Amino acid sequence: MQSLSGITDPLCQLSLHKHMNILCCWIDYQYAGFDIPVDFIQSLPGRKILLRGNHDMFWDAKKTYRLNEMFQGRLSFLQNNYYAYKEYALVGTKGYCYEGKDSPEHFEKLVKRELERLRISFELAAADGCSQFIMFLHYPPTSIGEMESGFTEMAKEYGAEQVVYSHCHGEARYQDSFLGEVDGIEYKLVSSDYLRFRPEKILR
Repeated sequence: MQSLSGITDPLCQLSLHKHMNILCCWIDYQYAGFDIPVDFIQSLPGRKILLRGNHDMFWDAKKTYRLNEMFQGRLSFLQNNYYAYKEYALVGTKGYCYEGKDSPEHFEKLVKRELERLRISFELAAADGCSQFIMFLHYPPTSIGEMESGFTEMAKEYGAEQVVYSHCHGEARYQDSFLGEVDGIEYKLVSSDYLRFRPEKILR
C-alpha cells in the first residue's frame, strides 16, 4: 500500500502500487460537477481511497456517502468511515492545524469538528473488531511548535501504528510537524514534492 498527496498537474506522473493507494488531496479538475480527475484516477492500478484535502470544495463531508455511492467499485472516499487492508483499519479525516489565519475560537471549532470525525472513523473500525490502525490526515497532526495535539492524543488512545499526513509543501514546511517515530507511532509526511512525486510505501 502506498500514499501520496498531489499538489498540481504532475499527478499524471504517478506510478502507483497495484494493490492499494491512499491519495491525500486533489486539485481543480471538472467532472460531472465534481472537481476531481476521476478518469485519470480510475485508470491507475489498484484500489484507490481518497482523503479530503483543503482544496476539495466539491466534497461535502456530510455527504461523503453520495460520493461512495456514485463511484462504488471505482473510488472510495475516506470520511466518517474506515477501510480495511489486510489486518489493518485505515481511518482518517482532513484534520486541521493553526497557520496564523484563524481566531482562537474558529480554530478550536474546526479542530473539534475534525476530531469528532476522526473518532467516528476509529469507533466504526473498533466496533467491527479492528485493533490495528493506520491513521490518515491531510493537515499535519500538530501545529508548528506543538509537541502534542488532539490528533496525536487520539492516535495514542487507539494505538495507531502510523500517522500519514500531507499539506506541507516547499522545503521550508517539511519540518512543520512530526517526522519519524514519536511515542511509539511512526509519522510520515507524504506531500508529493517532499517525496519527489514517488509514492511512499506504507505497508507491504
